[in-house]
Amino acid sequence: MIYTARRLPRHQGPAAWADILGPGPDFATLDADVTADVAIIGAGFAGLSAARRVLQIWPQARVVVLEAWRVADGAAGRNSGFMIDLPHDLASEDYAGARDDRTLPRLNRQAIAFAGDAVAEYGIAPDFFDPAGKVNGAATEAGDAHNRSYAKHLDGLGEPSEWLDAQAMEALTGTRHYRSGLFTPGTVMLQPAGYVRGLAAGLPARIYERSPVLNFRRTGQDWVMRTPKGQVSAGRVILAVNGHLESFGVARGRLIQLFLFASMTEDIGAEAVGGAPRWGVTPSDPMGTTMRRIDAGQGGHRIVTRNCAVVRPGMRPLDRDMARAARAHARAFAARFPQLKAVRQEHVWGGHLCLSLNGVAHAREIEQGVFSACVQNGLGTTRGTLTGIAAAERCCDQTSEVTDYFDVEDMPRRLPPQPFATLGATAYLRWKEWRAGAE
Repeated sequence: MIYTARRLPRHQGPAAWADILGPGPDFATLDADVTADVAIIGAGFAGLSAARRVLQIWPQARVVVLEAWRVADGAAGRNSGFMIDLPHDLASEDYAGARDDRTLPRLNRQAIAFAGDAVAEYGIAPDFFDPAGKVNGAATEAGDAHNRSYAKHLDGLGEPSEWLDAQAMEALTGTRHYRSGLFTPGTVMLQPAGYVRGLAAGLPARIYERSPVLNFRRTGQDWVMRTPKGQVSAGRVILAVNGHLESFGVARGRLIQLFLFASMTEDIGAEAVGGAPRWGVTPSDPMGTTMRRIDAGQGGHRIVTRNCAVVRPGMRPLDRDMARAARAHARAFAARFPQLKAVRQEHVWGGHLCLSLNGVAHAREIEQGVFSACVQNGLGTTRGTLTGIAAAERCCDQTSEVTDYFDVEDMPRRLPPQPFATLGATAYLRWKEWRAGAE
């Protein structure tokens, strides 16, 4: 069988997390024919974690990683940088979802520990991996109720949390927008581009960027991946391409291709607003506004605003999507920081997410020697790390609690036919955004 890419990754707006760090390490573009034991398509959280895990199990393996864009300029560098350990179901009212599940937090912490070990091993800047925890912020009575419901769910799981009143929220964030907050200690605040660059630079693997895989097929005992200027022959392949799994013809009609948008201010200086110099607030309503403040250690004194979702089966946001998001970000920023009305939003971008209707990943053996680490359901930093670990272990004929977890997951549920799937999802998102209101 030939797996041919119907489309290649495309992005709108700059990769701001990379831009604010300046130039990163340069990796070659594949321009020859090479051989490997394991070839990994995608150099994001899943692909690089898979490469690291393969090399832990099989130190002598020849590992090649192929990235369509510059490392950290694609989807891996376009998230909001929360590596979350707790239940965080984006489709639920308060992140808890329907499952009373103690397994996933334990696995998420394994992923976070795996990433933390890489930070230490490869000398990645500690500022790029800050175990600071996060806060669910509530601006309304409904948001406050969501937080209380979520706190009760966490208490039932034996998970610690701390209630913050309005004064504590103002002391943290420098804004009076929030009436309360729920602090949980286990989240890591990433500088995602810095972490991904450091992970790629530290790996003893051959990494090629600007080398999109156009197709791959079995030839004898090997799989052969063709790029614009070369090819890789390998006995085993890991697809770590998130929603672009569908581009290769796998799980077609089962994946929701979604974009979330973010804006980042110019450097506002350390004293422009009160509060702590570095914090992260997710909204109590999952369709609300995420905010982050970063400091010089992560790329300057800046504030990040993230909200506004759109379904795009073609996996590319439109100019009007970007314009709508920029207006929504401006309103959300002004509501929280009216004293900063003169501050310019220096970067606006869209980040690609892939969800399934039933909230499951696609982390399995597709056919002999081809493994997936895809469909992260909007949790790409943690879930991507986990699916990458699972794909690597399967590739190396190992099992663990991680592989066991994904082994029992269902396939992503089939979507309604188009255009009804997109129309229905769009209407649902607009309603959820409207209902989130001031959150």
